[in-house]
Order: sequence, then C-alpha cells, then structure tokens
Amino acid sequence: MRKLRIVDLCDNVDLRRDSPDVLYDAKYPEHEQLVPFALTAALDSPILGLLRPRVVQQLVLENERSREANAPEVWNIQLNKEEHRLLSNGRSIGPCISFKDWLDSPAKRTAAMAEICQRWRDTELFPDICGPKKWRNEMYPIYADPFGVHDHPDQVKVGASLNYVFEMERSACSLFGVITYGVHMTIYEDDIDAQGRKTIRTWVPTRAFTKPTWPGYLDNTVAGGIPSGMSAFEALVKECMEEASLPDEIVRDRLVATGAISYFFRSPEGWLQPEIEYVYHIAVPKDVDASLFRPRPLDGEVESFELMTQDQVLEKLRAGQFKPNCGMVLIDLFIQLGFITPDNEPDYMKILTRLHTSFDYSKWKQ
Repeated sequence: MRKLRIVDLCDNVDLRRDSPDVLYDAKYPEHEQLVPFALTAALDSPILGLLRPRVVQQLVLENERSREANAPEVWNIQLNKEEHRLLSNGRSIGPCISFKDWLDSPAKRTAAMAEICQRWRDTELFPDICGPKKWRNEMYPIYADPFGVHDHPDQVKVGASLNYVFEMERSACSLFGVITYGVHMTIYEDDIDAQGRKTIRTWVPTRAFTKPTWPGYLDNTVAGGIPSGMSAFEALVKECMEEASLPDEIVRDRLVATGAISYFFRSPEGWLQPEIEYVYHIAVPKDVDASLFRPRPLDGEVESFELMTQDQVLEKLRAGQFKPNCGMVLIDLFIQLGFITPDNEPDYMKILTRLHTSFDYSKWKQ
C-alpha cells in the first residue's frame, strides 16, 4: 500500500456544492445530500456540522414530538426552497438546520443536546453510533470557529465572549458531522539500521480487543480525545498516565508539540467525522535510562506495547494494520524527521497537503 493510499483511507470525503441547494460527498450516492447544521438561523451564523438525510428526518420528528408534548421546539428547520435563507441580492444559500432562538446560551444548548442524545441512546435509534454499547460518557466541545481558540466557560470571566458554543456526548458527534479534536503522541529512540543508516525505533501499542472502535489495530504510543474544558497538553498528559503508565514529570519535561494533522473521514457506514489531531513526540535522550520512557498498559485501553524498528512500522502501515489516523500521524512524523522527502516519495506534495485539510469548510457555508 502506497503512503498516499494510507492518507486516502482517512481523508476520504470529496465535498461538492454544485448549487446553493446541493451539497454532497462525490464519493457517496448522489441522493445522500448533506444539510448544514448552523448555530442560529442568521445569515452569518457559524456552521457547526453537516447532517445526513437520516438525521435530518429524525430532527423533523423531534420537532413534531415537542409540539405533541406542548414543549418548545429545539430546531429551526429550513429545508424547502421557500424557507431557505436569502442574501440581499435574493440568492438562496440553501437548506439549513439550526437551534431555535430560545437556545441562546451554551448551557441551554448543551442540555438540549444531552436530552436528545441520551434518549436516542436509550431507544437505540442509532445503535451503531451512540447506542448503549457505543456510549462513551465523555463530553466533547463544539466551537463556533472550528479553527479558533479552544476556550470554555470555566476558563473565562462571566459574560466574556466565547468560541465555545456547547458540548455533547463524544459518540454522537458523527451524527451531527461536527469537528472534533484529539491528541496523538509518539515515543521514539534514535537507531542505526544494518546498512548504517540513521533510523528510529518507535513504541507502538495494540489497541484493546474490547475497544468500541478499531479493536486490535495498531496505534500511536498515546492518543485520545480532548474532553470539554481541558487543553490539548493537559489531555495528553492525562492519557499518558492512563494508557501508558508514563509519569507526569517525564511527560511534562520531554513532550514536544510538533503541529497538527486534520482529515475528513467518512466511516464505512457513512457517518461524517472531520477531525483535528494535535501531534506531539518524545525523543528518548541517549544519556538517560531508556526504561523511564517505556510505556506499560494501565487502564485496559491497550493490549501491549512493542518497540518496533522503522522498517517494521512501515511494513505494518502498508499492510493496513494501523488505525488510519494513526498512520497519518506516523507519516507526518517521518516527514518531520526527514525520512520521507520530495526526493524519495513521488506523492510528497499530495501527502503533505492532505495531512492538513480544511474540510472544504467554505463549502459548508455557501
């Protein structure tokens, strides 16, 4: 498997907008049109996610349910052409679903989303996504500007403006096609191969066979999502201890932030998962006891860790044994360390640009 193919497995959405009314993934059946999920019905509202027809239909039913219960509706639903939002020149900007005006604070939106997602869990409406066996009981933050600051009400003065607009159950995020965030870290040691060339050896875990996603696949040394209210760095420090028994003082002293990757993933079942992963590494110093940096399973998320040579890692990448986004992180690492270059990789520029997608975000809006 070529390295570009590894990227293709993860960044696999080809978003098209042929007209204001038609937004779709060109790699999916044409009838599967996507509807923007906006914060409000205002023309300049941030777009938070993309909704599949099955979820759109369910949100219509949610409003019917609210009316029958004499409860306030949660959703502004503008699907028919006569309901579309119009620019000053009369041009339609297409269908949209957004929160009703009464949901005017992060706390209110969070409560509304929690009630809906928990009910969907309990009724097993989407069992493959947020059913009882898939539920993570972990809240993810949603931001007005997905490329903006990661703030939280607990971190600012009361009344201060926020990029944070609400939070929601992690497992349900792909139902609403919202952008989520994670952290990935690789521990590696410098090495010399049999030909005398500089290489690295990398600590690679096998994911637990009980994991709800990608069980038994190979992973980055430590990886996890960023819970609402926690910084990327602190989330990674927490994961380092929970997943790999790595002491806090070691991690804080040696952890190096090296950037981020992003990709627009569509699962085999068709669910949309645009993701940004902040990337870190720890290079094991030559003048210290390497055993201090040896990861060990702790919380049951990992079956085992293995120190692999660079050739072993590349072989397993080509064989498709890594979780796809972890493969992208490793390719990014090899580029940063100079092992993948324009001279030895014919797809270098294609890979480099695809590691840092913007999800065709401008098409979400217009």
